[in-house]
Amino acid sequence: MAEDPSSPKPEAPEAERKPLPPAAQRALAEAEARRQAAAAHPHPAAKELQGPKGPEPTRYGDWENKGIASDF
Repeated sequence: MAEDPSSPKPEAPEAERKPLPPAAQRALAEAEARRQAAAAHPHPAAKELQGPKGPEPTRYGDWENKGIASDF
């Protein structure tokens, strides 16, 4: 019986994977360190200055400037 092409393929076992080069291992270690640092020191997003009032226009589709509304 033929395999279903839409089904996900199982990942290769650890023994069959090619070893990562040292640069890739360093990059993975640095990325993990950044993720841990970001999780340890969460900071709130900066408040927008002089932005539009109300809901975010780029998310909801209308931008109003000086009484004129434009649609994206």
